[in-house]
Amino acid sequence: MSVLIIGDVGVLDGMFHIGDEAMFEVAVDELVQRGLAPVGVSSNPTETAARYGIPAVGRLGFAGLDRAQSARRAEHLLAVGAGMAELEPDDPAREVLAALDGARMLVNAGGGNLATRWHSHVFERSTLARLARLRGLPVVVTGQTLGPDLDLPDDQIVARMLREAALVGVREPDTAALVASWGLAATLTVDDASFLGFGEGDAAGAEAARAGVVVSLSGWFAGRPADEVEQHIAALADAAARTVGPVAFHAHFGPLDPAAPARGDAALHERIRQRMSEPSTVIPTGTSRDAAALVRGADLLITGRYHPAVFAAPAGTPVLALSADRYTRIKLGGALGHWGQTGVLDLDDLPEAPQRLTTLLADSTAIRDEAAARGPRLRAASRAWWDRVAASAHN
Repeated sequence: MSVLIIGDVGVLDGMFHIGDEAMFEVAVDELVQRGLAPVGVSSNPTETAARYGIPAVGRLGFAGLDRAQSARRAEHLLAVGAGMAELEPDDPAREVLAALDGARMLVNAGGGNLATRWHSHVFERSTLARLARLRGLPVVVTGQTLGPDLDLPDDQIVARMLREAALVGVREPDTAALVASWGLAATLTVDDASFLGFGEGDAAGAEAARAGVVVSLSGWFAGRPADEVEQHIAALADAAARTVGPVAFHAHFGPLDPAAPARGDAALHERIRQRMSEPSTVIPTGTSRDAAALVRGADLLITGRYHPAVFAAPAGTPVLALSADRYTRIKLGGALGHWGQTGVLDLDDLPEAPQRLTTLLADSTAIRDEAAARGPRLRAASRAWWDRVAASAHN
């Protein structure tokens, strides 16, 4: 039974985004385990098909459009879906519409991109959902952060998509509250990638051999002076090296080729390493599963990225998360909050980071114990969520 699934996936220009790929990978695995046959929507369908062993098609054609162009594109595609217009022979949406014709359900996978700052995602996800509904297909929205910047009319567009969905899954309380403010209901779950790489016999928070510090940063400083932020982070990494152990930098968004010049997060990491007085190493970006295993085996994670925290918290790895704005604060706080951690530090408070680090490390045993206590319930809830998703394809 075919299910169309859209995620922010597809390696372009050799750059791999671990978190986006991780959510898609888990969604594919969960659907396959329940007897469904996913077909992916990807920016690079050939690469995605090879990576995950599924058929894949290209996107709807919103990339690179401004807001007015996106609105016109959505209107045209919906007219096509209603039988009132036709696509040009070379229109990229042809493959997607053909895949919808053969599907039993659309899964709108995670996440965190339905906000006014990324209008193309708002239009693509909502348009695809409406095209599915025009065909009578159920739509599931999973693993989402919504907003917090969702201005008119984007909030109305997203609210309509959720209202017409069979199921809506969100990953932090702030998003659940936003959905409730629209008079709608959503299931609050952990991020879809939380258990990536966990075997059935693994226990969240279980004692394991741990070693050193992993640092995984984002270059989004929300307008703050880069030199100042980078110097403070270098001082924090030095403090972690002296109090915890060896520091390794790992790019969440970086080149797949370990020999390629540093780009994305890897370039930021090199600038910070040059400012440090303690030695450090670099671990290639690798796969999403590699990234999950890495932070679960660390004594400490320092991250400005979201998914390293998602991977680390279920294993009881203490996390010091650096937030740049309300959006990153909501995501990081939500990811850690599911597991009882509270170590989110605003970039403006970086001078306080060494003291926060000391407090966090003192709580390491309690953090591991809390993850172990919460793990069975959260893992069971995640399995139950995917059972409900799969069941929607049969309705």
